Amino acid sequence: MILILGGAGYIGSHANKLLSQRGYDTVVFDNLICGHRDFVKWGNFVLGDLADRDQLRLCFQQYPIDAVMHFSAFALVGESVNDPAKYYRNNVMHTINLLDVMREFSVQYLVFSSTCSTYGVPISIPIEEDHPQAPINPYGWSKFMIEQILKDYDRAYGIKHVNLRYFNAAGADPDADVGERHRPETHLIPLTLDVAIAKLPEIKIYGTDYETPDGTCIRDYIHVTDLSDAHILALDYLREGGNSDSFNLGNGEGYSVREVIQMAEKVTGRRIRSFETQRRAGDPPELIGSSHKAQEILGWRPQFTDLHTIITTAWRWHQKQ
Repeated sequence: MILILGGAGYIGSHANKLLSQRGYDTVVFDNLICGHRDFVKWGNFVLGDLADRDQLRLCFQQYPIDAVMHFSAFALVGESVNDPAKYYRNNVMHTINLLDVMREFSVQYLVFSSTCSTYGVPISIPIEEDHPQAPINPYGWSKFMIEQILKDYDRAYGIKHVNLRYFNAAGADPDADVGERHRPETHLIPLTLDVAIAKLPEIKIYGTDYETPDGTCIRDYIHVTDLSDAHILALDYLREGGNSDSFNLGNGEGYSVREVIQMAEKVTGRRIRSFETQRRAGDPPELIGSSHKAQEILGWRPQFTDLHTIITTAWRWHQKQ
């Protein structure tokens, strides 16, 4: 059985669906601070918090868990700058609780949701896994610290792990069973679609003076279903005897904020008003990843690779809401 920490959230719920479709038994462990109970449509559900080791132990006692997927984290860059203690406590300290309970129950496989934010400002594009890791915000540092902890737990205790450093998760389940719903919403595509349905008056563009072709940030968008597929492939890789490792997950192509807004207008057929404002702290100008390693070693083949398709799935979910 696969334990999905944070399985009521955006990416975890998509992974849960795909795991269930492929015949895996799952149990979602989530405190519902950021997740949604109605997103847990497959497998079992345990309301619990990683801060409480006893709750974790009860979950491991109740279910025959043999592997863990860890999506549970705070992930707002700006908030991490303003309140780093919240991020180091939740993301780092609570992951240690998980690892220690895994040791108690002899669970040796962990697929960890990491991030391209561990790289900081890139010195080369596209970013490969051997690129120096130099985070520029506490969120990125928290994920970097966990990666280091996982290396030590592998050496000392034999817990095998895969770090999946993904770029900008985007889109929604093609069947619109689950999708992107954050409180508060901070991601560009859903905010842009909120403007399209008149839920918001305009989309804010944070910074127009970056050294990019149109002055706005460039990001590599990867569909959430493709991310979920990579998690399952990483789990299979570990179960087949693979060594602990790290893999980038991205499409290898970047789109600026303005390009995303223009594509959203094309998909929705609606005008999307924007408002230009100052840069946000902790935002690198450009993040584009190379996923060749994941494709070669894990056999990962993304299916939803163009921005039009990604936004179309998000729009279908948005309209359903």
